[in-house]
Amino acid sequence: MATTMLRPIEDGLPVMLQSIEDELPVDYDEKVLLALGYKQEFKREFSLWTSFSVSFAVLGLLPSFASTLYYGMGSAGTAGMVWGWIIAMIFIQCVALSLAELCSSMPTSGGLYYASAVLAPPGWGPIASWVTGWSSWIGQVTGAPSVNYSMAAMILAARSITHSDYVPKNYEVFLLTSFLMVIQSCISSMPTKWIAIFNSLGSTFNMVAVFIVIILIPAATMTDPKFTPTSQVWSNIDNGTDFPNGIAILMSFISVMWAMSGFDAPFHLSEECAIADVASPRAIVLTSIIGGIFGWILQVVVAYTVVDIVEVLNSDLGQPWATYLLQVLPMKTALATLSLTIIAGLSMGQGCMVAASRVTYAYARDGCLPMSKYWREVNKYTKTPVNAVWFNCAVGILLCLLIFAGRVAILAIFSVGAIACFVAFTIPISLRVFFVGNRFRRGPWHLGRLGKPIGGAAVAFVVLMVPILCLPNMIGSNLNSSNMNWTCLVYGAPMLFALFWFAIDARKWFKGPRVNAKHAMAGQAMKEFGRQA
Repeated sequence: MATTMLRPIEDGLPVMLQSIEDELPVDYDEKVLLALGYKQEFKREFSLWTSFSVSFAVLGLLPSFASTLYYGMGSAGTAGMVWGWIIAMIFIQCVALSLAELCSSMPTSGGLYYASAVLAPPGWGPIASWVTGWSSWIGQVTGAPSVNYSMAAMILAARSITHSDYVPKNYEVFLLTSFLMVIQSCISSMPTKWIAIFNSLGSTFNMVAVFIVIILIPAATMTDPKFTPTSQVWSNIDNGTDFPNGIAILMSFISVMWAMSGFDAPFHLSEECAIADVASPRAIVLTSIIGGIFGWILQVVVAYTVVDIVEVLNSDLGQPWATYLLQVLPMKTALATLSLTIIAGLSMGQGCMVAASRVTYAYARDGCLPMSKYWREVNKYTKTPVNAVWFNCAVGILLCLLIFAGRVAILAIFSVGAIACFVAFTIPISLRVFFVGNRFRRGPWHLGRLGKPIGGAAVAFVVLMVPILCLPNMIGSNLNSSNMNWTCLVYGAPMLFALFWFAIDARKWFKGPRVNAKHAMAGQAMKEFGRQA
């Protein structure tokens, strides 16, 4: 399977598809999908721009930055923010480029999961795709609740700013977060064309909001002096951990990794995109480059204007971004900026919900999830996976119960999202680099000879960062249940469940991605691909 399913699109499609053309009115994208073993079920109403729009909405630079300010600033101060983003982004670009190359070769909603099955050595496809699929799903399903938790905290912080006697309660944060998820699930259940329009508007607003904030904060800052000296911004490491400075800077990468973990959305939307083997990888790269540049500029703006890091991190408002804005801006300007962030965050959460629903649908289509037959259904009216949307909504609301376990527990879903997504990104990339090598059959968009070294750098980065992201800020006698990093439990428990399920039962029937195209039987597809290899 590792070699037969990797025929390049430009070399011609399988012979078996010739007979299909006489029976079905398939176009180019349908042929590509049929060659991968799936029939067309969605309408292809996404373009390069709308795919980028969903991806950029999922990225949500402004709300992402605001949501994870605690990690970037709290681990290593301003030096960690400016240097950390630059260093991390170099390697994250390697991940994005490698992922785009895989997307061009295999443009299917299964994305990473399908690629792992195809690229794995003979006999290892099922377990590779199983682990990739579950890690990817965990990363996707934690996206919307983490964003909406932050937005709920910001909304309630805004009320605290205008009503000084108001203190948000945990149940209020939970109910507001759940309400936001229900609203986004309703939008994500609409027909593809409507979702594309909504995400185009949301992405445009996100970009405009980032520009406004980048210009507004330096212009309206009321502190004296207005800016921190450059030497201090770039060299002062305010280590907020019990680890050495180098480890603290690495720990600050979580904000970058979580903020940038949404660039794979076009991969999962590729079955709804026209000319997907070119448009989808371009959307991935466009998202990572634009997001990386403007995200760093936003980091620099905050690093040069923040006055008191300790106050930002420990304010009674419970929301570092809101506290920072009040520290450097007049109250009305701070509230206006906070409102821009909240609106952008609502769009981001909805983009996360759309991307996650497509991942759930793709994995349920192959029986990877419990009760898969329900989650893989496509609504006959909207032509979208409505059941998958609401399944993810229910799981997300359950995750939000961590709110009642305290701030550290609920914040674990951010590091879980970063780890889960990047582990899922890395498995097929590592298979492509270390196992398939020169036998990899490229799509129209590819990296040429740079594919292997870029992929190797991406794998090395993630292997280093996974244990770093599981470290608590405190060690020794300072470590207790209130400041423990619960990432290992929140990520490890469902992954252990998935592995035990595979070992005990799923290995008997799960053989990797299924071929559900009516005329493309697996044996025939293998034979025809082998004949052309």
